[in-house]
Amino acid sequence: MTTATTPTTAKSHVGTAHTRVEGRDKVTGAARYAGEIPFAELAHGWLVLSTVARGRIRSVESEPVLAMPGVLTVLDHHNAPRVETDYVGMLGVRPDPTCALFQHDRVPHRGWPVALVVAETSEQAREAAEALVVHYEEEPHDVAFRGEHPDAYPADGFMPAVTDKGDLESELAASAVVLDAEYTTPEEHHNPMEPHAATARWDGGRLDVVDSNQGATWVVGELAKMFSLDLGAVRVRSEHVGGGFGSKGVRVHQVAAVMAATVLQRPVRVVLTRRQMFSLAGYRSPTTQRVRLGADADGRLHALEHHSTSLTSTVHEFVEPSAGVARVMYDADAHHTANRVVRLDVPTPTWMRAPGEAPGSFALESALDELAVKCGLDPIELRLRNEPDKGPVSGLPFSSRNLRACFEEGARRFGWADRDPRPGTRREGRWLLGTGTAAASFGAGALPSTAVVTAQADGTFTVRIAAADIGTGARTALTLVAADALQVTPERVRVRIGDSDFGPAGIAGGSMGTRSWAWAILMAADELRERLALSADIPPEGITVRSDTTAAVGALAQKERHSFGAQFAEVAVDVTTGEVRVRRMLGVFAAGRIVNPLTARNQLVGGMIWGISMALHEEAVRDHASGGHVGADLAGYHVATHADVPVVEADWVDDPDPDDPVGIKGVGEIGIVGAAAAIANAVWHATGVRHRNLPIRPDRVLLAGAQDGAAPQAAGAGAGAGAGGGRGASTATGAGGPGTGARDA
Repeated sequence: MTTATTPTTAKSHVGTAHTRVEGRDKVTGAARYAGEIPFAELAHGWLVLSTVARGRIRSVESEPVLAMPGVLTVLDHHNAPRVETDYVGMLGVRPDPTCALFQHDRVPHRGWPVALVVAETSEQAREAAEALVVHYEEEPHDVAFRGEHPDAYPADGFMPAVTDKGDLESELAASAVVLDAEYTTPEEHHNPMEPHAATARWDGGRLDVVDSNQGATWVVGELAKMFSLDLGAVRVRSEHVGGGFGSKGVRVHQVAAVMAATVLQRPVRVVLTRRQMFSLAGYRSPTTQRVRLGADADGRLHALEHHSTSLTSTVHEFVEPSAGVARVMYDADAHHTANRVVRLDVPTPTWMRAPGEAPGSFALESALDELAVKCGLDPIELRLRNEPDKGPVSGLPFSSRNLRACFEEGARRFGWADRDPRPGTRREGRWLLGTGTAAASFGAGALPSTAVVTAQADGTFTVRIAAADIGTGARTALTLVAADALQVTPERVRVRIGDSDFGPAGIAGGSMGTRSWAWAILMAADELRERLALSADIPPEGITVRSDTTAAVGALAQKERHSFGAQFAEVAVDVTTGEVRVRRMLGVFAAGRIVNPLTARNQLVGGMIWGISMALHEEAVRDHASGGHVGADLAGYHVATHADVPVVEADWVDDPDPDDPVGIKGVGEIGIVGAAAAIANAVWHATGVRHRNLPIRPDRVLLAGAQDGAAPQAAGAGAGAGAGGGRGASTATGAGGPGTGARDA
């Protein structure tokens, strides 16, 4: 036995910058990802996807393919194992039937999995899959999304579909200033660096899956239910994950790998290609959003309506809850919000970084900017005048709401006080310059989790928790939390994650991961310290304590819990080409206690850069005739590059959550919220043209000026504080009538 070691330091490591504990392994290649871990007798599966958008499978010509070199089997709806889908999963919803592979002959969208070819090598599997002939009976399809689709209906998703307070029409009629505008956002895709990959094998009667996911507990639960197994009969490991953003939950590749491993009784790996990810990994639905605001002459809201319509597939309902952001940000005497969906012959959307908040904030924060112009108010001042003292819809008190501090600090650092509010007045050569701002918010919840902490005989500590580090730096943050809780240096702590055998834990999603896992680690570490204080010796096997936060996190529901932020952007618009360049961005956030400033800043900056992509580049386009994407790859799907991102700064104000034992809220998703709106508002300030449809492509910039009979360089000449009259689906009225000099696109 070894004498129990006493704590060596009272220094706080939480809040100090720390490089990633696994950083060296990642940059040297020692860290292995799901698609590159070796297994003996490993076979490879390749999915075959439908080439029609709707219909039935008439036949699958498997025999010629089975005769090809290395081919082991072809699974389709005739011979695949049966799976169960009549259950409610970990997240409280039924599974997407897309994951129930090869159960019938129906084809609900282009890119639907119709077969899996398994061979000795990946190359053989791919060649055989491309040679497989599938005959279809085609049916008419509809993939055309429009906000006024006659079949759209209210849908709850993860929040009530509709909230309704006060007499909206009466308050709008009585308002001195009214804004009625429609905003649209396109279909967007995750595209994490690491493609989705899973290897399944049976080991002594137990299913073992090595995967790239955002929660081993989540995947274990789904696979166990689908294949009618006990939870203890399934193990999922996911040690390193190269990005997720909401897409790496339970997908077809895991189910396909398990099916093939069951049939062949040998390990099988299935990796999605980049093109397949566009059909099978989920995406952000396009949205059409209508915002109506009514305010008095001082800019105080009396009416707020935010209605959003998104799409979903015909096999599974997923709602992009864009109207939800209004339920947190601003109050009014009449406050109406609604989320609606329309079912189309398309793949099922899914969570994508800040689901709902990202597109919803573009609409709402653009509308607030337009209202500020109509009222003759500074955009920051308008927002601060409408700061609620409690949840506008929930009525719950805020755990903390430091949005004012974010705007004040951001405005100081950005130089907002020197801004000329008139649009189109700053120019450098062929470039028109403008600045814009927007508010940000994202929920700060927590999921029940368990953690195991062991004091080793050599004086070190091992933490085991089924967390997932999808690039956020969670492994490092948890090391710092554990070190502080155990009152030792981080070098004496080893954190092991990504293994379902460590016990159930929350997912890396909803910005809840680090908060949920840190809570569990803290509880276990506190008890372990008490045990060590009473023990003179540590046995060779160590002293172990397990925690469970299920009861503790339940109390969080008593308050409205969100992170907040203020986004600032400066843009330059080329009057000859329509190009928009973001010269600098600044985000200041109130996001709880920051565990590791180094990785937290990376997360916030990454989200803001994603906001640049959202504002200027990202747009997945569907061909209505085929039902498929135009350019389903990283050549045709444009994202921001280094040349697009000169200066992006992120910082925060002090904002510990008083009800969290570490003070954490979460930073993973708030960085993108409001970023696109700040850029769009800056484009208006530069040109005098309001863009309500993303992305703001060069052709749209030029066309907007041409439609008004004037080139962009003439925009804003002599402009005052008024907003444009608004054509088409958008109108802006108020005291003094439509503003002059500004236009809408």
